[in-house]
Amino acid sequence: MSDDVEETSEDNVEHPKISEIAARDQNATSDIMKGLDANRYATKKTVAQGMLDIALLTSNASQLKYVLQVGPKHEFYTLLVVLISISIVLQLVSAIVAVLLSSIFNINHQAHQRNAIILNNVNLVFKIFSITVNVVISIFYSMQIDIEAQRQLLS
Repeated sequence: MSDDVEETSEDNVEHPKISEIAARDQNATSDIMKGLDANRYATKKTVAQGMLDIALLTSNASQLKYVLQVGPKHEFYTLLVVLISISIVLQLVSAIVAVLLSSIFNINHQAHQRNAIILNNVNLVFKIFSITVNVVISIFYSMQIDIEAQRQLLS
């Protein structure tokens, strides 16, 4: 009888040993880890994040254009112009911080790591504020669209 299998007396069925199962699981895990490349994942994530940032900036520019075309007769004109402008500025500052982060600091050098972490956290704060401002923009922007739709239905 083989060393890799145990035989039970009850039903004469061969069961794999725990050590064999553990070895197979470990080999499967190492095969999966070989397939994952951290740099490739990080690069794809960064590209996707950049595309989402561009989409948000484009959306803000479109919203600003609409509000400016409608003009002061828009119920939330001043508020939306200010909020959209703040959002665009925050996004531009965040982009500048990201460029500085990638071009100035090398995280493989111990001396750069602390400053890179601080700058990365600053970038995160700008993004959080930008998202928060955009949530507020969406609320007031959609309220105006709902009001216009109701006026058209009543006409």
